[in-house]
This record gives sequence, structure tokens and C-alpha cells, in this order.
Amino acid sequence: MEKDRLEAVIQAVVRELQAAAAVAAPAAVAAPSPAAVARKQRPAPGAEDDLRIDLADPTLPAARSRSGIPHPVDAEGLVALMECTSSRIGVGRAGPCLRTGALHLFLSDLAVTKDALARDVDPQLLAELGLFPVRTRVEGGKEEYLIRPDLGRQLSQEARTLISERCSKGPDVQICVGDGLSAQAVETNLRKILPVLQAGCTTAGLKMGTPFFIQYCRVGVMNDIGDLLQPKVLILLIGERPGLGRADSMSAYMAYRPKAGDTDAERDVICNIFDGGGVNPLEAGAYALRLAQKMLAKQTSGVKLKLMEA
Repeated sequence: MEKDRLEAVIQAVVRELQAAAAVAAPAAVAAPSPAAVARKQRPAPGAEDDLRIDLADPTLPAARSRSGIPHPVDAEGLVALMECTSSRIGVGRAGPCLRTGALHLFLSDLAVTKDALARDVDPQLLAELGLFPVRTRVEGGKEEYLIRPDLGRQLSQEARTLISERCSKGPDVQICVGDGLSAQAVETNLRKILPVLQAGCTTAGLKMGTPFFIQYCRVGVMNDIGDLLQPKVLILLIGERPGLGRADSMSAYMAYRPKAGDTDAERDVICNIFDGGGVNPLEAGAYALRLAQKMLAKQTSGVKLKLMEA
């Protein structure tokens, strides 16, 4: 179809539509301008605006313990059950889907988990506690750290050199700190547990090596440290894998004379170290020291130590 003829057809259709609108609504009023609409919707100066578009914070304790089930048989029992566990129960549903409040809480807790994985430990904390930093063989940042756990189990050559220069060999107890999968766990608990371990070693008359920090750290790096410094007992404080809304949990992995080839069978662990529901950091430090003394006395750790106590 030629361009001029197509334009004529379009104009004819438009005229017919306009004529039909005039017949259907002969008294139609012209539409107000956008500016007039905005002036009409804008509240007068000083008037109270009842419109609220912000929802309540879903992470507050009151929101977490609020039941999403309408008309439960035992309302008090359900609330009590929800308050005694961190599991997501009693959230209700909207058809096959989560209710809006439960979904918002899930997304906010997931954001906490992602932040814990992405952040690095504050260097000011390390300086405050006298920990010099080294790194594993991870060179590509957090992304490589997450997809290459094997590199996080090995010290870099620069780390080996620095540790050899600054740390004495053969201490009774060597304490190391690793970021692991949660920088927040280190920042939350280290100020409490590290002084307990240091004071406990002094009181028990144990020779303690120079503590240091390992970036992009996995538990298996204990083998490299054991080969390098040959401590009798090695304690690695490391951030645990965060859960939904739980990013401050630390573990203390321990081993007697760790060496290349050792596995988790040769190690002990104190896990879920955090205030408010986990193992209190102060108590965890005291327990770790008692466990270290037991390892020194039995000259073993892990499964072998448990079999000797059975």
C-alpha cells in the first residue's frame, strides 16, 4: 500500500473514533492537566498525611515471633514454640506462596548472609589485637575464594616467608585467626575469645606462639601452618558459614601437631561460638584451653583422643 493511501486510511479511522466518542459522551469535560492533578493530590501545608508506604522492619524480635497463621488452635503455644527456635515455623501462607511479611524477613536475612560473605575483616581490629595479616594462595578475591577452596587451604609463598620471620617454632600453643566465610563472626567474637586464650596460656605456663590473621582462609590451612611452625597444639579461630540471618557464628578448630595429609579426623572443633543462643565466647575460650591441655597430656587429638577417653 502506498504511503499516502495508508495515511488517508489512518486519518479516516481516527475521525470515526472521535465521532463515536462525541456521541457517547457529548458533555465530556476536558481532561485536567498533569499539573492540576498534582496540585489536587498534594496535601495542604501543615495537613497530616495519613499515607504510609514503609513497612515495619521484619527483622525486629516482635516481627520474628509474630504468627502468620490465622486463628490457630493454640495461639499462646504457637508463639512460645516460635520463640524457642530459630527455625521458620508458624509463618503461614497465601495460597501456595509465602506471606509478604515472611518473604520480607527471608530476603532481609539472605542479605545478611550475602554481606557476611562479601565483606573483609576490619584491619583496625587486627591492628588493635596485634595480629599481622597473611594470605592463602587465593589471588582472585572473594569470587575465587568461594569457588576454589583448595587454594584457601594453602599458604602463599609470601605468607610462608612472613610467618617464618615473625613467629617462633615449636610453641606449646599457636593461635591463628581466619576470616573463613564470615568476617562478621570474627569481628563480633574475637575481642572476647582471644584474650581468654592468651591469659589462659600464661596462667597454665604454656609457651604461646605469635598469633596472626589469615585472609581467604579454609580449615585445611592448619596443615601448612603445622609443617611450618611445628606447634604442639594449633588453634584456628575461623568464621563459620553464615545461615539466614546468622552471620556471627565462629568455630575453633584444634589439632595436635598438625601436618600435611591430616584430615578432620585428626581435629577437634568447638562450633557455634556466639552470644545469645550459641556457645558464649568467654566460655568457649576456657573450654578450648582445657582441650589443649588434654591434647598435650594425651599427645593426640580428634578421633584418637575421643577413643582414648571412651
